[in-house]
Amino acid sequence: MAGSKLVLEGRISIVSFLSGLGVIIIPLLVKFGSHIDWIFDYLTDVNGKIAIAVYLTVINGLLLIIYKGPLYRVAVRACFLGFAFGCGLIISFGETTWTQFGWYMCSLSFFHYSEYLVTAIINPRSLSLDSFLLNHSVEYTLAAISSWMEFTVEKLLVPELKQLNWICFIGLLMVLCGEGLRKSAMLTAGSNFNHIVQNEKAQSHVLVTSGVYAFFRHPSYVGWFYWSIGTQIMLFNPLCFMAYTLASWRFFRERVEEEEISLIHFFGEDYIEYKKKVPTGLPFISGIRVNS
Repeated sequence: MAGSKLVLEGRISIVSFLSGLGVIIIPLLVKFGSHIDWIFDYLTDVNGKIAIAVYLTVINGLLLIIYKGPLYRVAVRACFLGFAFGCGLIISFGETTWTQFGWYMCSLSFFHYSEYLVTAIINPRSLSLDSFLLNHSVEYTLAAISSWMEFTVEKLLVPELKQLNWICFIGLLMVLCGEGLRKSAMLTAGSNFNHIVQNEKAQSHVLVTSGVYAFFRHPSYVGWFYWSIGTQIMLFNPLCFMAYTLASWRFFRERVEEEEISLIHFFGEDYIEYKKKVPTGLPFISGIRVNS
Protein backbone atom coordinates (compact mmCIF):
# COMPACT_ATOMS: atom_id res chain seq x y z
CA MET A 1 0.00 0.00 0.00
CA ALA A 2 2.80 2.40 0.94
CA GLY A 3 4.67 1.51 -2.23
CA SER A 4 1.66 2.24 -4.43
CA LYS A 5 1.20 5.57 -2.65
CA LEU A 6 4.80 6.45 -3.45
CA VAL A 7 4.35 5.58 -7.12
CA LEU A 8 1.01 7.40 -7.51
CA GLU A 9 1.42 10.56 -5.47
CA GLY A 10 5.13 10.87 -6.15
CA ARG A 11 4.52 10.61 -9.89
CA ILE A 12 1.65 13.09 -9.73
CA SER A 13 3.84 15.61 -7.87
CA ILE A 14 6.64 15.26 -10.45
CA VAL A 15 4.31 15.71 -13.44
CA SER A 16 2.57 18.67 -11.78
CA PHE A 17 5.86 20.32 -10.77
CA LEU A 18 7.12 20.05 -14.34
CA SER A 19 3.79 21.41 -15.62
CA GLY A 20 4.21 24.52 -13.50
CA LEU A 21 7.87 24.77 -14.50
CA GLY A 22 6.70 24.89 -18.11
CA VAL A 23 6.07 28.62 -17.65
CA ILE A 24 9.69 29.15 -18.75
CA ILE A 25 8.61 28.17 -22.28
CA ILE A 26 6.80 31.51 -22.72
CA PRO A 27 9.84 33.84 -22.46
CA LEU A 28 11.99 31.34 -24.39
CA LEU A 29 9.53 31.42 -27.29
CA VAL A 30 9.56 35.21 -27.24
CA LYS A 31 13.34 35.39 -27.01
CA PHE A 32 14.06 32.98 -29.83
CA GLY A 33 11.10 34.05 -31.90
CA SER A 34 12.15 37.68 -32.19
CA HIS A 35 15.15 39.96 -32.01
CA ILE A 36 13.89 41.70 -28.88
CA ASP A 37 16.05 41.10 -25.81
CA TRP A 38 13.14 40.41 -23.47
CA ILE A 39 13.21 37.92 -20.61
CA PHE A 40 12.49 39.64 -17.31
CA ASP A 41 10.17 42.34 -18.66
CA TYR A 42 7.61 39.79 -19.78
CA LEU A 43 6.74 39.12 -16.14
CA THR A 44 5.54 42.70 -15.68
CA ASP A 45 4.38 43.50 -19.21
CA VAL A 46 0.62 43.36 -19.80
CA ASN A 47 0.95 40.74 -22.53
CA GLY A 48 3.24 38.72 -20.29
CA LYS A 49 0.74 38.78 -17.45
CA ILE A 50 -2.00 37.64 -19.80
CA ALA A 51 0.20 34.81 -21.07
CA ILE A 52 0.95 33.66 -17.52
CA ALA A 53 -2.72 33.84 -16.50
CA VAL A 54 -3.78 31.81 -19.54
CA TYR A 55 -1.06 29.24 -18.94
CA LEU A 56 -2.00 28.79 -15.27
CA THR A 57 -5.70 28.58 -16.12
CA VAL A 58 -5.12 25.88 -18.72
CA ILE A 59 -2.80 23.86 -16.46
CA ASN A 60 -5.17 24.13 -13.49
CA GLY A 61 -8.09 23.07 -15.69
CA LEU A 62 -6.18 20.02 -16.86
CA LEU A 63 -5.25 19.09 -13.31
CA LEU A 64 -8.91 19.38 -12.27
CA ILE A 65 -9.94 17.06 -15.08
CA ILE A 66 -7.20 14.49 -14.54
CA TYR A 67 -7.04 14.36 -10.74
CA LYS A 68 -9.81 14.33 -8.15
CA GLY A 69 -10.00 15.13 -4.44
CA PRO A 70 -6.75 14.57 -2.49
CA LEU A 71 -4.76 13.89 -5.65
CA TYR A 72 -5.75 17.28 -7.06
CA ARG A 73 -4.60 18.98 -3.87
CA VAL A 74 -1.19 17.32 -4.26
CA ALA A 75 -1.06 18.23 -7.94
CA VAL A 76 -2.00 21.89 -7.54
CA ARG A 77 0.61 22.45 -4.81
CA ALA A 78 3.35 20.78 -6.83
CA CYS A 79 2.30 22.77 -9.90
CA PHE A 80 2.42 26.03 -7.96
CA LEU A 81 5.92 25.24 -6.69
CA GLY A 82 7.04 24.32 -10.20
CA PHE A 83 5.61 27.61 -11.47
CA ALA A 84 7.46 29.56 -8.77
CA PHE A 85 10.68 27.69 -9.62
CA GLY A 86 10.20 28.52 -13.30
CA CYS A 87 9.63 32.21 -12.57
CA GLY A 88 12.74 32.15 -10.39
CA LEU A 89 14.78 30.75 -13.29
CA ILE A 90 13.45 33.44 -15.62
CA ILE A 91 14.46 36.18 -13.19
CA SER A 92 17.81 34.56 -12.41
CA PHE A 93 18.90 34.38 -16.05
CA GLY A 94 17.24 37.58 -17.24
CA GLU A 95 18.98 40.92 -17.58
CA THR A 96 17.67 42.38 -14.35
CA THR A 97 18.83 43.71 -11.00
CA TRP A 98 16.53 41.24 -9.22
CA THR A 99 18.81 38.26 -9.88
CA GLN A 100 19.23 37.18 -6.25
CA PHE A 101 15.46 37.26 -5.73
CA GLY A 102 15.22 34.80 -8.61
CA TRP A 103 17.71 32.59 -6.77
CA TYR A 104 15.55 32.91 -3.67
CA MET A 105 12.38 31.88 -5.53
CA CYS A 106 14.14 28.81 -6.92
CA SER A 107 15.56 27.92 -3.49
CA LEU A 108 12.28 28.31 -1.63
CA SER A 109 10.12 26.46 -4.14
CA PHE A 110 12.61 23.61 -4.57
CA PHE A 111 12.99 23.22 -0.80
CA HIS A 112 9.26 22.74 -0.28
CA TYR A 113 8.75 20.51 -3.30
CA SER A 114 11.74 18.28 -2.50
CA GLU A 115 10.50 17.85 1.08
CA TYR A 116 7.40 16.18 -0.32
CA LEU A 117 9.17 14.16 -3.00
CA VAL A 118 11.90 12.82 -0.70
CA THR A 119 9.29 11.91 1.93
CA ALA A 120 7.41 10.00 -0.78
CA ILE A 121 10.61 8.08 -1.51
CA ILE A 122 11.82 7.31 2.01
CA ASN A 123 8.68 7.13 4.13
CA PRO A 124 5.48 7.01 2.06
CA ARG A 125 3.43 5.92 5.09
CA SER A 126 3.89 9.38 6.61
CA LEU A 127 3.24 11.21 3.33
CA SER A 128 0.55 13.90 3.42
CA LEU A 129 -0.10 17.42 2.17
CA ASP A 130 1.76 18.63 5.26
CA SER A 131 4.91 17.04 3.81
CA PHE A 132 5.22 20.07 1.53
CA LEU A 133 5.75 22.12 4.74
CA LEU A 134 3.84 24.98 3.11
CA ASN A 135 1.72 25.31 6.26
CA HIS A 136 4.62 24.77 8.65
CA SER A 137 3.49 27.49 11.08
CA VAL A 138 2.15 31.04 11.23
CA GLU A 139 5.59 32.21 12.35
CA TYR A 140 7.24 30.58 9.34
CA THR A 141 4.80 32.26 6.96
CA LEU A 142 5.28 35.66 8.59
CA ALA A 143 9.05 35.24 8.41
CA ALA A 144 8.87 34.54 4.67
CA ILE A 145 6.59 37.52 4.01
CA SER A 146 8.86 39.75 6.10
CA SER A 147 11.87 38.81 3.99
CA TRP A 148 9.99 39.62 0.77
CA MET A 149 8.91 42.98 2.19
CA GLU A 150 12.38 43.90 3.42
CA PHE A 151 13.99 43.04 0.09
CA THR A 152 11.40 45.02 -1.89
CA VAL A 153 11.41 48.09 0.35
CA GLU A 154 15.20 48.26 0.50
CA LYS A 155 15.41 47.62 -3.23
CA LEU A 156 13.17 50.62 -3.88
CA LEU A 157 14.63 52.96 -1.26
CA VAL A 158 18.29 51.91 -1.24
CA PRO A 159 18.85 50.12 -4.59
CA GLU A 160 22.63 50.09 -4.22
CA LEU A 161 22.22 47.85 -1.14
CA LYS A 162 20.71 45.14 -3.33
CA GLN A 163 23.39 45.02 -6.00
CA LEU A 164 24.74 41.55 -6.69
CA ASN A 165 28.01 41.04 -4.79
CA TRP A 166 30.22 38.36 -3.25
CA ILE A 167 28.10 38.28 -0.08
CA CYS A 168 25.10 37.18 -2.13
CA PHE A 169 27.16 34.33 -3.57
CA ILE A 170 28.15 33.23 -0.06
CA GLY A 171 24.43 33.13 0.78
CA LEU A 172 23.75 31.08 -2.35
CA LEU A 173 26.49 28.63 -1.37
CA MET A 174 25.00 28.30 2.13
CA VAL A 175 21.58 27.62 0.63
CA LEU A 176 22.91 24.93 -1.70
CA CYS A 177 24.99 23.24 1.01
CA GLY A 178 22.17 23.45 3.56
CA GLU A 179 19.68 21.98 1.11
CA GLY A 180 22.09 19.21 0.16
CA LEU A 181 22.85 18.34 3.79
CA ARG A 182 19.16 18.20 4.77
CA LYS A 183 18.16 15.97 1.87
CA SER A 184 21.20 13.74 2.48
CA ALA A 185 20.08 13.37 6.09
CA MET A 186 16.54 12.47 5.04
CA LEU A 187 17.73 9.88 2.53
CA THR A 188 20.22 8.39 5.01
CA ALA A 189 17.60 8.11 7.76
CA GLY A 190 15.11 6.56 5.36
CA SER A 191 11.88 5.41 7.01
CA ASN A 192 13.24 6.61 10.37
CA PHE A 193 12.77 10.22 9.22
CA ASN A 194 9.56 12.03 10.01
CA HIS A 195 8.62 15.71 9.93
CA ILE A 196 6.87 15.25 13.27
CA VAL A 197 8.78 14.32 16.42
CA GLN A 198 7.69 10.79 17.34
CA ASN A 199 6.70 9.94 20.92
CA GLU A 200 6.30 6.21 20.29
CA LYS A 201 8.95 3.93 18.81
CA ALA A 202 7.92 2.08 15.66
CA GLN A 203 9.09 -1.48 15.09
CA SER A 204 11.20 -0.36 12.13
CA HIS A 205 12.76 2.52 14.05
CA VAL A 206 16.54 2.18 14.39
CA LEU A 207 19.29 4.52 15.58
CA VAL A 208 21.05 5.93 12.51
CA THR A 209 24.70 6.82 13.10
CA SER A 210 26.20 6.41 9.62
CA GLY A 211 26.61 8.79 6.70
CA VAL A 212 26.05 12.44 7.62
CA TYR A 213 24.87 11.27 11.05
CA ALA A 214 28.46 10.32 11.82
CA PHE A 215 29.31 14.05 11.76
CA PHE A 216 26.14 15.63 13.20
CA ARG A 217 23.44 14.20 15.45
CA HIS A 218 20.82 16.35 13.74
CA PRO A 219 22.04 16.94 10.17
CA SER A 220 18.56 17.71 8.82
CA TYR A 221 18.22 20.56 11.32
CA VAL A 222 21.76 21.78 10.60
CA GLY A 223 20.96 21.90 6.91
CA TRP A 224 17.67 23.71 7.44
CA PHE A 225 19.28 26.18 9.87
CA TYR A 226 22.01 27.27 7.45
CA TRP A 227 19.63 27.15 4.49
CA SER A 228 17.26 29.61 6.18
CA ILE A 229 20.05 32.00 7.18
CA GLY A 230 21.63 31.65 3.74
CA THR A 231 18.44 32.85 2.03
CA GLN A 232 18.69 36.16 3.87
CA ILE A 233 22.41 36.57 3.18
CA MET A 234 21.65 35.83 -0.47
CA LEU A 235 18.99 38.56 -0.48
CA PHE A 236 21.26 40.85 1.55
CA ASN A 237 18.47 41.41 4.09
CA PRO A 238 20.29 42.66 7.22
CA LEU A 239 17.19 42.89 9.42
CA CYS A 240 15.78 39.49 8.47
CA PHE A 241 19.25 37.96 8.70
CA MET A 242 19.43 38.84 12.39
CA ALA A 243 15.79 37.87 13.01
CA TYR A 244 16.12 34.57 11.14
CA THR A 245 19.31 33.67 12.98
CA LEU A 246 17.76 34.25 16.40
CA ALA A 247 14.38 32.67 15.59
CA SER A 248 15.91 29.62 13.90
CA TRP A 249 18.36 29.08 16.74
CA ARG A 250 15.62 29.20 19.37
CA PHE A 251 13.36 26.90 17.33
CA PHE A 252 16.02 24.25 16.78
CA ARG A 253 17.26 24.41 20.37
CA GLU A 254 13.76 23.54 21.60
CA ARG A 255 13.24 21.00 18.81
CA VAL A 256 16.51 19.18 19.52
CA GLU A 257 15.78 18.92 23.22
CA GLU A 258 12.26 17.65 22.55
CA GLU A 259 13.49 15.07 20.05
CA GLU A 260 16.36 13.84 22.21
CA ILE A 261 14.01 13.07 25.09
CA SER A 262 12.25 10.62 22.76
CA LEU A 263 15.51 9.26 21.35
CA ILE A 264 16.91 8.52 24.81
CA HIS A 265 13.61 6.83 25.67
CA PHE A 266 13.79 4.76 22.46
CA PHE A 267 17.46 3.77 22.46
CA GLY A 268 18.70 4.33 26.02
CA GLU A 269 22.47 3.95 26.51
CA ASP A 270 23.08 3.56 22.77
CA TYR A 271 21.88 7.08 22.12
CA ILE A 272 23.62 8.49 25.19
CA GLU A 273 26.95 7.08 23.95
CA TYR A 274 26.27 8.41 20.46
CA LYS A 275 25.44 11.79 21.96
CA LYS A 276 28.80 11.90 23.78
CA LYS A 277 30.75 11.28 20.58
CA VAL A 278 28.86 13.33 17.98
CA PRO A 279 27.83 17.02 18.25
CA THR A 280 24.45 18.36 17.21
CA GLY A 281 26.09 20.45 14.48
CA LEU A 282 24.11 23.53 15.54
CA PRO A 283 26.04 26.44 17.10
CA PHE A 284 25.83 26.62 20.91
CA ILE A 285 23.20 23.86 21.03
CA SER A 286 24.31 20.75 22.90
CA GLY A 287 20.92 19.09 23.28
CA ILE A 288 19.24 17.63 26.32
CA ARG A 289 21.45 17.25 29.38
CA VAL A 290 21.81 13.76 30.74
CA ASN A 291 22.85 13.13 34.35
CA SER A 292 25.88 10.86 34.61
